[in-house]
Amino acid sequence: MQLCTVYRSAKKADTYLYVEKNNDFSKVPEQLRTLLGNLTLVMTFNLDGRKSLGGADLSKVKSELNDKGFYLQLPPPEENLLDEHKKQIGHQD
Repeated sequence: MQLCTVYRSAKKADTYLYVEKNNDFSKVPEQLRTLLGNLTLVMTFNLDGRKSLGGADLSKVKSELNDKGFYLQLPPPEENLLDEHKKQIGHQD
């Protein structure tokens, strides 16, 4: 059984830190902890038997938890609507 605990960052919107054990941040670099600010517990769950995770790649989460002891889920990059519009109309800079 591979348990995982997820925390939400107070400083970075839509940013989540996955760790192997509840309140064990020993493998998370101090600079990253500072950047994330206060962490709020979201949930603890078993990774085994899952087929997917909401906003993260399950195999990558498992791999990074095993290799580094944590996984950082960042929000998707914001879409630049002006650039998308220019592509649609064939505009070149």
